[in-house]
Amino acid sequence: MDRLGDIRDAALELFTRKGFEATTMSDIGAAVGMRAPSLYKHVASKQDLLARIMVATMENLLAAHRTAVANVTDPVERLRRATEAHVRYHARHRLEAFVGTREIRGLTEPHRSRVLDLRAEYEACFRAVVQAGVGAGVFRVDSVRLASYAILDLGMGVAVWYRADGEHPEDAVVWQYSEFALRLVGAHRP
Repeated sequence: MDRLGDIRDAALELFTRKGFEATTMSDIGAAVGMRAPSLYKHVASKQDLLARIMVATMENLLAAHRTAVANVTDPVERLRRATEAHVRYHARHRLEAFVGTREIRGLTEPHRSRVLDLRAEYEACFRAVVQAGVGAGVFRVDSVRLASYAILDLGMGVAVWYRADGEHPEDAVVWQYSEFALRLVGAHRP
């Protein structure tokens, strides 16, 4: 049995439903059938749980991005694959996306800086893909940074509304959102 995983999952669900500040260690303990003091055998604090969730989310997004664009040189295909990985992650990890967006204010140092650095690194990955497309003459945008922010927002928005049993299958959403991203940067072949 993975007690730390169970504790993390319970904390994630509670942080999503109640918010970080309103969730207590007693709430988390009750969700996993433990008394709050016993949780401290597995985690240092509620802050530690939040930091673990948020750092892991960003590290997973970065890993998915790197895998998606590995060995792909064409800027159009790189942006398509990067966007697909981004959207797919947000469709599959809705709670992590929600907590990652809403609860940054709950992080204290050094955790806050670590997560913000990872976020900046992730945005820079998208900015580099868009910049490469602009440099190759296949993307047309007024601001590379704003384009990368807009593409990131596309994926983050999926976490709000997407449901696996909903009207649109995951693959269809992923494909359509990659098309939106390519339109957003004015993608064309010379």
